[in-house]
Amino acid sequence: MSVLKVIEILGDSNKSWEDATAKAVKKASKSIKDIRSAFVQSQSVTVKDGKVSSYRVNLKVTFLVK
Repeated sequence: MSVLKVIEILGDSNKSWEDATAKAVKKASKSIKDIRSAFVQSQSVTVKDGKVSSYRVNLKVTFLVK
């Protein structure tokens, strides 16, 4: 039987939501092994001077507990 754990992380990027997701998963994988999936729970942007300055994603990351 496998046991999985879910944590919540936040990623950001000045390019896109996809880039924010990829950066967050890459960073998390440096300290968390066996990541199985990432669910984008929400997306948002920050605005500066009337323009989008960064993209943010709130992720639920699932990984195997050994």
